[in-house]
Amino acid sequence: MRTGTTVRAAAVGAAALMTITACGSGEGADDSGVSPADADLTVVTGVYPLEWLAREIGGDQVAVNQLTEPGTEPHDLELTGRQVAEVSEADIAFHVEGLQPAVDEAIAQEASENALDVADVVELHSAGAAGSGHDHAEEEHDHAEDEHGHAEDEHAEESHAEEEGHDHGAYDPHFWLDVELMAQVAQALGDRMAEVHPEGADLYSQGVEEVTAELEAIGQEYEEGLSSCEQDEVVVGHTAFTYLTEAYGLEQIGVSGVDPDSEPSPAQIAEITDIVREHDISTVFTEPLMPAATAETIAAETGARVEVLDPLEGVTEDSPGDDYPSIMRGNLEALTTALSCS
Repeated sequence: MRTGTTVRAAAVGAAALMTITACGSGEGADDSGVSPADADLTVVTGVYPLEWLAREIGGDQVAVNQLTEPGTEPHDLELTGRQVAEVSEADIAFHVEGLQPAVDEAIAQEASENALDVADVVELHSAGAAGSGHDHAEEEHDHAEDEHGHAEDEHAEESHAEEEGHDHGAYDPHFWLDVELMAQVAQALGDRMAEVHPEGADLYSQGVEEVTAELEAIGQEYEEGLSSCEQDEVVVGHTAFTYLTEAYGLEQIGVSGVDPDSEPSPAQIAEITDIVREHDISTVFTEPLMPAATAETIAAETGARVEVLDPLEGVTEDSPGDDYPSIMRGNLEALTTALSCS
C-alpha cells in the first residue's frame, strides 16, 4: 500500500546533493567496453541511477558515457572540453534538470534537441517538501522550541542556507528511490532509444521489460518487508529519502534538509536527540559519503545505533551493494532491522 508520508526536518537546506562515486567516462569506450563509434547509439548522463537504466535497457549495443568521475560532487561538476563534446555528440542527453548545473548548461547549448529530462517524465517533489513538514510529533516540540528560542534561530539559519547554499532548483531529484517512478523513467528512456534507433526497438523494449520486472520485484519486497513494523520514524542525516518514505508510509526525520553540506546547529541536534529518545528510536542513519559525526553524537546521547542508508547517488565501497538493485535491497534490510519489522 502506497501512502503519504510526513517529513520532519530540523533545518531546511538549499537543494544540494552529496558527493557521489560513479563510473567515469573512459577514453574511446565506456565501461561496458562499447565504443561510441561502434555503438548503435550513445547516451550521456551524470548520475549513477540514470547510468544504470541506460546500461540495462541499451545492453551491449549502447555506449553510456558517465560524466561524473569517482569522488566528484555532482553539484560542483565542471565539464572538460572533451566532456562537452561528448554531450554534443550523444544521441541522448539523459539528465535531471537542476541536479548538475554544468550538465544542464552543456545540454542547453549543445544538445537541447537530444535531451531527455526526467523532470519532463515524472512529477518531482519540491525541495521545500523534502526539507520541511508538519505533524503531531513536530507540534510536541513547538512549545519547547518557543521556550528556548530555537524556532527563531532556525528560521534565520534557513534564510542563511537559502542565500549561501547550493541552489539546485525547486525540486528534489532523488526520484530513483521510488521504484514506480524509476519504472516510468525506464519506459520513457526505452521509447526514446527506439525513436532514435528504430532497428533496435525490440531490444530496447525487452530491456525495459526486464528493468520493470526487477523494479516491481524490489517494490514487492519493500511492500512485504515494511508492511508490519513497530516503528515508522526514519532518522537520516539529510532528507534525501522523501520518495522512499512516501512510497511506504514512513516518516522521515532529517537532521539537515536536502543540503547535506549544511552543518546542523547544537539546537537542531538537541531537537533530533529529544525525538530519538522520546520515541525510543533504535537507529540513526548516516550515508556512505556523509560524515557520521552528527549521527554518532545523537547515538551516544540516546543509545541508538548508527547504520548506513544509501541515497544511491553512486556506488561506493561503503554501499550496501554493488549496483542499483543490490543497494536498494540493502537499504530494505537496514530499514526492516531499524524499524523492527516482521
